[in-house]
Amino acid sequence: MKKIAAIIFENDKEEILLYLRDNKPEIPFPDYWDLIGGHVEEGETPEDALVREVKEELDIDLKEYSFFKIYECLTGDAYENIKYIYTGKINIPIEEMTLLEGVRPQYFSREEIPNVKFANILKYIVMDYINHTNSLNK
Repeated sequence: MKKIAAIIFENDKEEILLYLRDNKPEIPFPDYWDLIGGHVEEGETPEDALVREVKEELDIDLKEYSFFKIYECLTGDAYENIKYIYTGKINIPIEEMTLLEGVRPQYFSREEIPNVKFANILKYIVMDYINHTNSLNK
């Protein structure tokens, strides 16, 4: 089964960074919002893949991040996969961000997340993260 490593980046305002996928009919979920991340390649750990993907997509050398959860995706995606989800802080203003893949990055407030058009099962994953962190902050 394919493996995916992705990160839920959050700024100090608790806004979550997403990027808009290209609007190309040949890619899965064109014009949907996605997390930064991608496929774990042969011989890589999910952590190696995460660091590589953040560099490839945002031109950032990821140093600090935390493991959140593993999600087994048997339906709702282009193919069955296992998603390794991490969390991290980012405070780069959108206008200073370099997105190397996709259309554009954007921060979303926690209140906006339920209305975002996410690729595959990512809405479930991001909502799970929000609910988890909200319960920790009570």
